[in-house]
Parts: sequence; C-alpha cells; structure tokens
Amino acid sequence: MLIGILQTGYAPDALRAQGDYPDMFTRLLAGKGFDFRTWPVVDGEFPESVTDAQGWLITGSKHGVYEGHAFIAPLEQFVRDAFAAGVPVAGICFGHQIMAQALGGKVEKYAGGWSVGPTEYDFDGEMLTLNAWHQDQVVAPPPGARVIASTPFCAYAGFAYDDHGISVQPHPEFADDFVAGLIETRGRGLVEDDLLDAARARLGRPLDADRIADRIATFFRASRN
Repeated sequence: MLIGILQTGYAPDALRAQGDYPDMFTRLLAGKGFDFRTWPVVDGEFPESVTDAQGWLITGSKHGVYEGHAFIAPLEQFVRDAFAAGVPVAGICFGHQIMAQALGGKVEKYAGGWSVGPTEYDFDGEMLTLNAWHQDQVVAPPPGARVIASTPFCAYAGFAYDDHGISVQPHPEFADDFVAGLIETRGRGLVEDDLLDAARARLGRPLDADRIADRIATFFRASRN
C-alpha cells in the first residue's frame, strides 16, 4: 500500500541530520507493509490526483493553517477531494489542524500558550503519553468529527472522520532527542523558559508512539466500499 506523505514544513537545519519529517513517519510506520512517497506541498509540489497514493499522511509544520501561505488553500481542497474520493487521510499536528479547517472547523493561536514535551492524552479512556509541540490548536471541531483524544489543555487533540480520516495533535513521530533539539533551536525566545525546562525534565519517560502507529496503520488498512 502506497502512502503519500504531504510535507508541509521542514525540520530545523540544525536537526536535519536526524532526518526530516517524512523520514520520521517512515520510521514510525516501518514494518507495517507500507511504501512511501513524499510530495513537498509546502513548496507547491502537489500530487496530480488524490488517487496517486492509496492513503495520505499530512505532516507537521512551523506554519499556521490560518496564515496566507500559497499552499494552504490547495491543501484544504486536496483533503476535501480525498474524502470525496474515499482515499483515507491521516494528519499530525499541522495535519490535524488543516484537516479540521478544511472540513469546517476552527483553528487559532491558543491564548493559553504552548504544549511542549511528553504529555498525557486521553484516547477514549486510554491514557497515552506522546510528545507535544504546539501553540495552535483546534478550538471548534468540524461537523461530523468524533473527538478521540483530549487533554485539559487541548480539548480537541484527536479526531476520527468515520473511515475517511484520522488525526492527532501530538507528535508520535518525534523522539525525545528531536524534542530536546527543538527546545534549543526553535523554542528559546519563543516559548517560556520555565515551560521548556519542565518539558526537558520530562524527557525520557516512556512514550506510546507505537500505539498511535498501530492506530494509523489499522486505519489505512481498513477495508472501504
């Protein structure tokens, strides 16, 4: 099964040696029977058709979905077209947000600030720890979305769209060493130091990224009419 990775941003240059976002997702979903191809939509390079892959995965990004970048509107339309064609779509962080916005939800720069580092999420009653890195969040879900994950800080941290889509706000693809790098290369001066220091202190706790990888893989492999 070919999964098309829609790359919406790049890792910081200083951390690129650890791999860019598509590399992280390839590692996250390794051994689950998928092949991968990347389209850097952030640079305007889109697939010709939503059927160019059998499933789509939208990455994270430093950009906001509400910003006026040239790739935002075409990506929203791509999500809607994929849903209409019955091609499954998964989204992570920015991907979670752009799917929600494309389908009628609302995303904004959250007045409550940032969520950073290992964070416990309630997935339908199952508590899973995943790395977070975001201020933007969905503040109003789109019609038809079922909430599958939340925290006290982020009420809409995961959605299921029947068999059309699945998305999560946290980053199952982010290892602790990458988050540590983000804290120093992207976080200092942007996020409060006490929040960054507390996040760094939590690094090393067991993460449940494999549980989310299993959920995404199961979603992609589900039979569809």
